[in-house]
Amino acid sequence: MRRGLYIGRFQPYHLGHQAVLQKIVEEVDEIVVGLGSAQASHTSENPFTAGERITMIWPALQGLDVTCYVIPLEDMARNAVWISHVVAMTPNFDVVYSNNPLVVQLFVEAGVEVKRPPMYMREVYSGTSIRRMMLAGDESWKRLVPWSVVSVIEEIKGLERLKNVSMGDQE
Repeated sequence: MRRGLYIGRFQPYHLGHQAVLQKIVEEVDEIVVGLGSAQASHTSENPFTAGERITMIWPALQGLDVTCYVIPLEDMARNAVWISHVVAMTPNFDVVYSNNPLVVQLFVEAGVEVKRPPMYMREVYSGTSIRRMMLAGDESWKRLVPWSVVSVIEEIKGLERLKNVSMGDQE
């Protein structure tokens, strides 16, 4: 059995992530979704908590024809020990899927097989651009994410939170 690790912040999880996972499913029997920067929340770059992101992601993963695990992964102040932290927090994996240059470098140095999955319509599907749309009041962001993401963001008043944490102290 082959298990892959796909790491991302998923702020928020969007249909580009889903498309990448659908490709990864063709290569592995199980997927570990590593929820990066799990300690971060309530900022303009990381507005959602790890628990909220898991709640957003889990229903979308049920549509994949593979067993999935979602594991929160905190950042470490020392990159040299982050890989051992990831290994300690996740089920064993055979291959890592990431396009983050630091993540790729660290896993390559650790001797782990790394694949850079093709980005799916990156100019459209980007957490940064989706958050910008949300801040601008552009409701079309809802078409770029699974229904579960919209549902959780509405439930937690995520738009209000994002707007509040993105304001300067002079506003």
